Amino acid sequence: MTMPSWQETSAGGHKLGSMARAALWLVQKVEEGKIFTVADLREDFPDIAQIDRRMRDLRDYGWEIATSREDPELRPQERRFVKRGKDVWVPGQAKTPSHKSSITNAQRAKVLQEDGYLCRTCGITGGEAYDDDGVTLAVLNVARRPVTLADGSVTHQLVTECQRCGRGTVDRSVRLPELLVQIEALAPLERSVLSGWVKNDKRTYSSLELLWALYRTLPEESRKVVADALETDGTDD
Repeated sequence: MTMPSWQETSAGGHKLGSMARAALWLVQKVEEGKIFTVADLREDFPDIAQIDRRMRDLRDYGWEIATSREDPELRPQERRFVKRGKDVWVPGQAKTPSHKSSITNAQRAKVLQEDGYLCRTCGITGGEAYDDDGVTLAVLNVARRPVTLADGSVTHQLVTECQRCGRGTVDRSVRLPELLVQIEALAPLERSVLSGWVKNDKRTYSSLELLWALYRTLPEESRKVVADALETDGTDD
């Protein structure tokens, strides 16, 4: 099938939905690896009120579009087209994934409780203000995250995520075999420390780490005082 234009509303006798047209727009106008803005997208689709949401839906079909949260080189309104996924403009390629079925209230309550009522992506709790503006309060949702199991199969497991992180388009899939291999490679002390964090579901900081964090906040003159103190042996002449 010849690739239709993103400007067309139908091709090959079937209608092209807004998600399919957004995918074609990325391929034909932006190209993989390139940067675009939300304003660029909306300018080319002025009659589609939620075209940015339709573009986010492409995540379910293997498309990767990074925001400033995943790519520090990007500005807040910029996006990077990282990777092309399924040809969703081809009939049959954009079927609704089975994992998109509704999450029941009982499932949602259970996941929120098990996750400690915090976003498992950024760590914010429900009702807490984001650090970047101090005003916007986090709202928690329950999302499905793809997880590759030891046998290579992929399942979708429920996880707590705030609305802001849920709007991102980065691939947050988990590959458990790779994670377990990295754990096996840890030194005994590193493994013990990580085990403690896992048991408490919280990272604890050593006195050395806390001192380093405090040092980083000091003015330049005070940093020099600390540096000079570290050069001494701690004893009087």
